[in-house]
Amino acid sequence: MDMSFVRCLLFTPATHPERFAKAAQQGADGIVIDLEDGVALDAKEAGRANLLAALQQPRPADPAFVWALRLNHVTTRAGLGDLLALAGQGDRFDLINLPKVEATAEIDIAVRHLAPSTPRLLAMIESGRGLEQAAAIAAHPQVVAIAFGGADLAADLHAELAWEPMLWARCRIVQAAAAAGIAAVDVPYLDIHDAAGLHAEALASKRLGYSAKYAIHPAQVGPIKAVFAPTPDEVARARRIVDAYAAAQGAACQVDGKMVDVPVWKAALRTVHLAAA
Repeated sequence: MDMSFVRCLLFTPATHPERFAKAAQQGADGIVIDLEDGVALDAKEAGRANLLAALQQPRPADPAFVWALRLNHVTTRAGLGDLLALAGQGDRFDLINLPKVEATAEIDIAVRHLAPSTPRLLAMIESGRGLEQAAAIAAHPQVVAIAFGGADLAADLHAELAWEPMLWARCRIVQAAAAAGIAAVDVPYLDIHDAAGLHAEALASKRLGYSAKYAIHPAQVGPIKAVFAPTPDEVARARRIVDAYAAAQGAACQVDGKMVDVPVWKAALRTVHLAAA
């Protein structure tokens, strides 16, 4: 699984198993069955039972579709219950979302409980401590992506969950992901009725270096995917850059009056690959 081609992951609570199949038909690149924030404390066991029952059903037919799960934090009773229930079954999912990660030791706990499978993990950075350890967390061998957990992080920092107050934190997540060579996923946009706000935030996140964004409602999927997909103009220009660079045999050249060197060529090549995918 190459997370750089994932643009939108749709959350669906584990307490509503009737939504699992529907969520997989909403056009997202994958769904995240949620055992954590989307499930009340008194419904954790019911959500876990629904999840275990769903594991007995056929998975979505599309091999490119990401089947993901968000556990509770590994140091909570609910999190330990999740790990015990899923012991040895980590590979039943393409991706395991670990919330509120603050240290690589927490990742190790999850990995050991899910053994002998070796699940791919998405670590969610949702606190000041997690942000401080973001680089180490991103570098863990089982982590294939990290996510900016804006709401919890803003609360922990006593900051407003708005673009400017949280910009530096968003940038640190991108930096940690880039240093580790993995993908960065942006926080969900909480106002499901504000289409303009969703588009603006998704576009700004893409420009920062995020390659995907969570969705909390099916109506958000299409707009998010549209933003994170390259536009026809971007693809056309990227192909011109790739062709010109090949013709120049790796030497610096010009396209549309602008210089093309190795970093520009790499970015263009990624755009071409993303468009093909």
